[in-house]
Amino acid sequence: MRLYVDSADVKQIAHLVEYFPIAGVTTNPSILVKEKRPYLAVLKDIREIIGEDRELFVQTLGETADEMAEEARFIISKLPGKTIVKIPVTEEAIKAMKMLAQEKIPVLGTAIYTPFQAVMAAKAGAKYVAPYVNRMDNLNGNGVKVVSEIAKLFSIYHLKTEILAASFKNIQQAMDVCLAGAEALTLSPDFIGKLVSYPATVNDIKDFKAQWTAQFGSAHSVLGNYGEV
Repeated sequence: MRLYVDSADVKQIAHLVEYFPIAGVTTNPSILVKEKRPYLAVLKDIREIIGEDRELFVQTLGETADEMAEEARFIISKLPGKTIVKIPVTEEAIKAMKMLAQEKIPVLGTAIYTPFQAVMAAKAGAKYVAPYVNRMDNLNGNGVKVVSEIAKLFSIYHLKTEILAASFKNIQQAMDVCLAGAEALTLSPDFIGKLVSYPATVNDIKDFKAQWTAQFGSAHSVLGNYGEV
């Protein structure tokens, strides 16, 4: 399972890259608008933080295949390293994906709500697909089930496209899509922190510390020679 940060907040991204095994950063127009800065400057700052070996996802806004392809080429030209173009899966998008696949420009088919959307994107050459798990649930669907069906179809038809699941309400959803076959997750910074946060762990640490201090004193750590014979 690979983990991506779904954010354009450079401070949060820098922190998460330092502490967690982050594979890259996903952005979309809504996320970039929140930063209230020129979008290209934000993306270049993110690239500087994550380096060129981690993936950076940037979404197009064009409505036609030609517009999407033109924007994709522009994005790739401005952002060095492993940059992936995100395109919401529509009929025009499928055409654009076929065009970009011939140019070897990597694409993620995003805003996916059905297994067939994912299969069409994969057949058109998308490197990734991004099903919106919780948004499906909000529409009385079953996001985890859809991810499982996508994974099964990809396996049946030997499609190499990977599932990068997005849109989560809680950690259990994230766990369930991993078990359903998603290769990667993109999570908000707050969600990523919750992956290792658990009250019982904090309490155990306090107990360990209290017992150690009672025996050796508060100034002593395991780096000293106090345990030697």
